[in-house]
Amino acid sequence: MSVQEINKHAVLPPIIRRSDKEFLESMQRYIITETERVGCNEEGPADEYYIIYRNVFDKVIEYVSAYKSILTSIKKEYDAFIETIKKGRRTAFYLHGKLRVLAAEPTALVYHRKRKIQLETKMRIIENNSLKIRLQIDQMKKLRAEYDTKEVKYCTFSKDPSKPIPGMTLQESVNLNALTKYMKHLEDKYAEIKQAISINYVPAQRKADLDEEMIVVLKRLDVAEHRNKELQFRFNELISHGEYEKAAYFAANSPRRILRNIDTMNKFKAVGKIRGEPLPLLLFFEAVFSTSHAFRHPVKADLTLEGIKCGLSEKRLDLVINWVTQERLTFSEEAGDVIYDYGEQDTYNKAKCLALAQIIYHECGQRKKALLCLCKQGQIHGAMEYIQQFKDFISDDLMQLITLCPQTELIQCLTKEWNGKPPSLSFGLVVLHLFSVDMEKIGIKLLQEISKGGRDAVEHLVINDSLCSLETWEEMANICLQNGFDRLSNDIMSILRSQAGVTEISEEDDTVNLMEHVFW
Repeated sequence: MSVQEINKHAVLPPIIRRSDKEFLESMQRYIITETERVGCNEEGPADEYYIIYRNVFDKVIEYVSAYKSILTSIKKEYDAFIETIKKGRRTAFYLHGKLRVLAAEPTALVYHRKRKIQLETKMRIIENNSLKIRLQIDQMKKLRAEYDTKEVKYCTFSKDPSKPIPGMTLQESVNLNALTKYMKHLEDKYAEIKQAISINYVPAQRKADLDEEMIVVLKRLDVAEHRNKELQFRFNELISHGEYEKAAYFAANSPRRILRNIDTMNKFKAVGKIRGEPLPLLLFFEAVFSTSHAFRHPVKADLTLEGIKCGLSEKRLDLVINWVTQERLTFSEEAGDVIYDYGEQDTYNKAKCLALAQIIYHECGQRKKALLCLCKQGQIHGAMEYIQQFKDFISDDLMQLITLCPQTELIQCLTKEWNGKPPSLSFGLVVLHLFSVDMEKIGIKLLQEISKGGRDAVEHLVINDSLCSLETWEEMANICLQNGFDRLSNDIMSILRSQAGVTEISEEDDTVNLMEHVFW
């Protein structure tokens, strides 16, 4: 066997003692356990990794006593090197912050210089205008003085009584009624001229006062613009540092609501979601709505709508309830629609959403939708009181309400007297409407309820329903016959025939009312 073949088969793995193997396994378990406990990810926080492996290094040094001195020296050098790196990082972080401050100084200086140039330009314009006005005033004073030096005598206007009055005939000038009428005409014309003078002409002193007010307003505008830029800069700094909660409350409490607008909202929306942190956009709306009581004006309708959308998208119906019921907001029909649609999807919270939508619809004047929310909550008596309170619901509105919310109790209340007032709808017309819009089940259920009362109930309904014509009741009888209510159909027809004064009506005459005979 050659030397190469001997060397090839002589390579064997080192034989590890059992104690060494157990020690290495315990160290490996220690590393895994400690890494999971401190929550290190794949990249890992450097300090925690360093502490874990430094402890392992110490245990290895204690275990391998033969190499303790050399390993201790190596560990000391590594510790010194790591400490130097940490110190360098702290120095770099400090210098980075200082560099940002120094970089902002030239920008502020440029803004101040630009503002100085703008103010100097405005001052020159104001001085030129003031000089022109001063020259005009001096010229007017000079003309006034020249006019006063002239001997101008004013005398009352007099006419020769023997001459006729302008605009009147000789006969009218000696008629007392004509003279009185002409004097009234002159008085009205005098009042009209006096009013025109007071409107079309402004005293010179008033013009000077307006000029001073304009200067003051311009100064305030400049101060507001400067303040606005400062607030925008502070706000952008907070956003850039990731301090979204502070930025949200800073924007919500900004003076004159400078930052409480859609543009600010879009900046929070652009941040998006951050894992493990609250949604920055939701923080913004929480801050804006919670501070709305501190301002004289409520939150605008567009911000209110976006805030409600944000709260519902984050499944925070509790926040939306608090905003709608407690805070000063500006509601809109769109905001009510958003909550209503959310309730249609979240059946568990549907009742709460209907109540909130009802509040919003009522506040913004959408009474039809508010009434629908009441009915869908099962508050039929409340809905009837709502109808009686506002009195602006027509029969078409109520028919549409029945179509959207086909409840038997609601239909019965609408087709009967309510608090001594006549029915809002005709029972016969309602049944025909239900059959015409493919809602036969509800129509049949109503017919069943009427048939239970017997002939007396049907007769009372037919006689007191003044909104339903004879042809309509005949059509009702046919529908009853087609759907298996033979007795009800016969009762209706017999009641129609038994009415005194009822005659056969031709098909062309559709204007005759069933109750017409009662009034003749």
